Amino acid sequence: MSTPMTPGIAKARLPAETLAENFDDLHAPFAPHEAAVAADRCYFCHDAPCVTACPTDIDIPLFIRQISTGTPEAAAKTIFDQNILGGMCARVCPTEDLCEQACVRELAEGKPVEIGRLQRHATDTLMAKQSHPYERAPETGKKVAVVGAGPAGMACAHRVAMHGHDVTIYDAEAKAGGLNEFGIAAYKSTDDFAAREVDWLLGIGGITIKTGMRLGEQLVLDDLVDGFSAVFLAVGLGGVNALRSAGEDKEGVRDAVDFIKELRQASDLTALPVGRDVVVIGGGMTAVDAAVQSKLLGAQNVTIAYRRGRESMSASEYEQDLAASKGVRLMFNAQPVAIHGNGAVCEIELEYTSDDGSGLKGTGETVRLAADQVFKAIGQTLTTNGGLEMDGRKIAVTGAGRTSRAGVWAGGDCASGGDDLTVTAVAEGRDAAMDIHAMLSA
Repeated sequence: MSTPMTPGIAKARLPAETLAENFDDLHAPFAPHEAAVAADRCYFCHDAPCVTACPTDIDIPLFIRQISTGTPEAAAKTIFDQNILGGMCARVCPTEDLCEQACVRELAEGKPVEIGRLQRHATDTLMAKQSHPYERAPETGKKVAVVGAGPAGMACAHRVAMHGHDVTIYDAEAKAGGLNEFGIAAYKSTDDFAAREVDWLLGIGGITIKTGMRLGEQLVLDDLVDGFSAVFLAVGLGGVNALRSAGEDKEGVRDAVDFIKELRQASDLTALPVGRDVVVIGGGMTAVDAAVQSKLLGAQNVTIAYRRGRESMSASEYEQDLAASKGVRLMFNAQPVAIHGNGAVCEIELEYTSDDGSGLKGTGETVRLAADQVFKAIGQTLTTNGGLEMDGRKIAVTGAGRTSRAGVWAGGDCASGGDDLTVTAVAEGRDAAMDIHAMLSA
């Protein structure tokens, strides 16, 4: 849905040339000689802490050694063996909080081996060859349904198909990719990489994708269970939490995920409306992505308002610093209480908060910020669970994603456990696939 053209919201705040520069690749890929130099910094630790920190358990010292010896294609195979979406994860994974934070170089010198960029160098090199590095096992005649074509679903589908089972992926959107296609900042995945990665992954064969199919609407879990040997649910979190503030229904107030989705699918960024004064409510990666991209589109004043302190933000310190470097104001211990305006938002009222150890409380002191556009980025919710047992607000799973119903697995953001990262979703999809294969082979 397009943003209503409320006062203060305008298209083409910046010329096309500036927008192209603003949304260029956040981290330029390594040239071969740069990759060799970066790889030489690795100590190739025997008990490498970086591997322990990787949710997909990639043998990082091995793939870096393969790069250093001039065989990046072999390095890519080492990566893909554990993480078939290693190309995207190299772009979006918070390596600064995972493998690179655990790097011995980081602990000793404060400058880790650039594992993420090395991973991208390897995976891009192999993917550029067009051919798929894996072959399917002989067909088994077994059929598996995967609901959701995001990171968890695609990882599960690839591993299941590789073992010779036929896979049908159903997705609610008009194209596959999930979060990678619709939900991350455009400057993290340029040149239509998400779609190209999906096409490359499908090179394994045995996978059919059907779009416009949503669980609870066009799809019924009972029918899937009856029609397939196994079902894997990777439906993500489609709903967005409400602000529960007066005036939330005013024009100019919208979900940050919808804004990011619209931006990611835009063929002409000059046609995308953005406010002059933008306020983003939330403290996660979605909030940062929405705020930074608003600034890059030409918004003059952009503020992230988060109800707790900086240390509680789920967005990494690196992402917080990135936002600040782009001119985004970070405002802590402030929660929305009202949105003001005559039909359309013109101000947002925030209340300062404090926490004395007994829980977050409002202080009664408020402040108003000019705002012609307000983005909600305060978490997402599961829209349907197919009648499965829940663990809080997510589908309850045990082991490698087994749900309360026999023959049904779940993984990614919709399932309990994990930390809502792309790389974690890939690991959960992969592990569920291996469990499904074991069941089908018994």
